[in-house]
Amino acid sequence: MQNQATEWYPPPETAAEEWVARVAAGSAVVIFSKSTCSMCHAVKVLFYGMGVNPRVYEVDEDPRSEEIERALSSSTGTAVPVVFIGGKFVGSMDRVITFHINGTLVPLLKNAGALWL
Repeated sequence: MQNQATEWYPPPETAAEEWVARVAAGSAVVIFSKSTCSMCHAVKVLFYGMGVNPRVYEVDEDPRSEEIERALSSSTGTAVPVVFIGGKFVGSMDRVITFHINGTLVPLLKNAGALWL
């Protein structure tokens, strides 16, 4: 799994909500995760198994984790895992699995440039 780089940490002067939006828009697929969360692990495995290389941000490894979690919760209404595809909020594990089962996940990934097949 992909490790986050230190440049991913939000600068102290940056509002967490603004930073989350900027990170979410920065890659085709972004997953905000916790390293100890089984649902986070499952959603990452799903994407890796499909051949998608998501940008994974492990919230619990950030010094401002509580602030980032509050920003994610207030902007998305959900807790980790929080998945963005093409810069747009998709949902948490339940929504991603629903999209996968009903066949709409692959087109979303293709449109975002995360999947070419």
